Amino acid sequence: MNPTLRSALTWTVYPGVMLISILMFYSLIALGISSTISSYLAAIVCGLGLITVLELVLPYRKEWLPTRHEIKTDLIFMVLVQVLLPYLLTILSVAFLGDYVKNMGWNIHGWWPHSYPIWIQMLIMMFTADFFRYWLHRAAHTWEPLWRFHAVHHSVQKLYWINVGRFHPIDKALQFICDVLPFIVLGVSKEVLALYFVVYAVKGFFQHSNVDTKLGWLNFIISGPELHRWHHSMKVEESNTNYGNNVIVWDILFGTYLLPRNQAVDDLGLYNRDYPMDFVDQMKAPFVKGIDKEK
Repeated sequence: MNPTLRSALTWTVYPGVMLISILMFYSLIALGISSTISSYLAAIVCGLGLITVLELVLPYRKEWLPTRHEIKTDLIFMVLVQVLLPYLLTILSVAFLGDYVKNMGWNIHGWWPHSYPIWIQMLIMMFTADFFRYWLHRAAHTWEPLWRFHAVHHSVQKLYWINVGRFHPIDKALQFICDVLPFIVLGVSKEVLALYFVVYAVKGFFQHSNVDTKLGWLNFIISGPELHRWHHSMKVEESNTNYGNNVIVWDILFGTYLLPRNQAVDDLGLYNRDYPMDFVDQMKAPFVKGIDKEK
């Protein structure tokens, strides 16, 4: 690829894909398609489609391209843990917790600014959810019982978009409590939740992607791939940083921001390079004490 073209792409693909995904979401809604289906279609096209192509034509590291076996395992995680589990938890939350709050007579729906434009509500939800998620994520790195489950996500030794879904179900369920559950209880509209999902999903795909991107000053706002690669470093002093899920402002405020200049992250993953990598084995791994440590 022409060096000038490659340089231009590294600075434009991230905002470009995010903009395309949001425009697609609103276009589908304008066609009368439900917000839920519109959000899934926008996320799938921009994740499964555009980012996959970018990983092939604009890779950050060619050695990070996944094997067929890795893709197969990651697809299992993506379908069962990243898609079906949150969907099931949402249904259960709406069915049981929503009725419980209603029966208790708690008028908490008024706590949310329902009259604000959808995109402003989405930003409020994002910054609020990330605050809670930041502390959960930080605890998952510093408290051994939580780390055992979170270590599944850090077992990967290279980053590409599809392994963003590699989480243990218990870890993912705890994240759901921060990401979505409070806002379901507050009665946040489906349109706001759907827009949040689009941004959350596509940003997550990019955050883990093997795409050569540069965000410049946006690295002080967005938790993008340049920052997240350091979070997956095998060195604990580097991986215990950049906890932000969507935004990085809480890391800046609480002193866990890391982006060394003119340096590239070295090895990724856990000290134990033989940590089990198959789906079933990773479901059992958190219950084996010390398995994440170096042999």
